Amino acid sequence: MGIMLTEATAAEAGVGAGMGMVTIVYIVLIFVFIYFFMLRPQKKEQKKMSAMLSALEIGDCILTNSGFYGIIIDITDDTVIVEFGNNKNCRIPMQKTAIAQVEKPGDETK
Repeated sequence: MGIMLTEATAAEAGVGAGMGMVTIVYIVLIFVFIYFFMLRPQKKEQKKMSAMLSALEIGDCILTNSGFYGIIIDITDDTVIVEFGNNKNCRIPMQKTAIAQVEKPGDETK
């Protein structure tokens, strides 16, 4: 009886080790999926946004996150002063991170 118990325990240990490997493979696949479909595109978007913000120049037409169009009239380290509309007295300082899009003066729109 003792021999049969030992063989059954060995068989269960083999099945348990196989299940452990399958679990590890699934966990690795989940992390790979998260990296390629969530983290990597987010990093690419952040690099694109920082490149856009570093290339800001006075006279660029911008679109803010809140949907306002304006012209940049002054730039400091982390803020810009934007002139909105035809009224030359409507100048508002805002953070660079509030800019969603930049259009250079020479660019043609579609």
